[in-house]
Amino acid sequence: MDLGIRGKRALVCASSKGLGLGCAEALAAAGVDLVINARGTEALEAAAARLGREHGVSVTPVAADITSAEGRARVLDAAGAVDILVTNAGGPPPGSWQDWSREDFIAALDANMLTPIALMQAQLPGMMERGWGRVVNITSQSVKAPIAVLGLSNSARAGLTGFVAGTARQVAGRGVTINNLLPGVHDTDRAVALDGGVAEREGIQHAEARRRREATIPAGRYGTAAEFGAMCAFLCSVHAGFIVGQNVLLDGGATNATI
Repeated sequence: MDLGIRGKRALVCASSKGLGLGCAEALAAAGVDLVINARGTEALEAAAARLGREHGVSVTPVAADITSAEGRARVLDAAGAVDILVTNAGGPPPGSWQDWSREDFIAALDANMLTPIALMQAQLPGMMERGWGRVVNITSQSVKAPIAVLGLSNSARAGLTGFVAGTARQVAGRGVTINNLLPGVHDTDRAVALDGGVAEREGIQHAEARRRREATIPAGRYGTAAEFGAMCAFLCSVHAGFIVGQNVLLDGGATNATI
């Protein structure tokens, strides 16, 4: 399927690896020029060089912490006006509700709620003026079904979801869509770290921790960054203009819900 976005320009955050890179890869394959961002310079520049070489698109890497005001300013200055915005940032650490302080919640809100909101506030006016735009926020399956040890993430991402629900319906008439992608367990560094934590707490091998979690997923496996990126690219395509303010769950059936 031709996604109809060849020649568009996209900003994809936290995209040197994992789900962000999966999204950048799928957009590059569709002919979209990219500005990609991550904190680590080496992996980011390697990803930019490979994407440009393999897909024949322009790729600009900007090493910065997207969750800081200074980092956001650098990224937005380099990106300029974009047609597509994919927001993404690493999730807060797991833990227990008894241990989280106000500062822990503020940090989670800054990273996983206020940062994507600030990026949308910067880019939505231009998209509306040009009459076309796509925003995809990478959130979490915990928006649909909370995960106890990820209470910081549950809280921040639920707040972002509420913001998107209202804002998406205010900008849709100007040709701009905003949607959220909710990953379940994908084969990324985040999954490796969480499995490692389980293995350490329970005194089991890492492979056993992964096997146990895979057994809770009806698909019987972890998702891949490539299939996640393909869904992101579709939501950014010309075919997705009637998808507004939705939360698209990619979790292999792990969330047990009718709707």
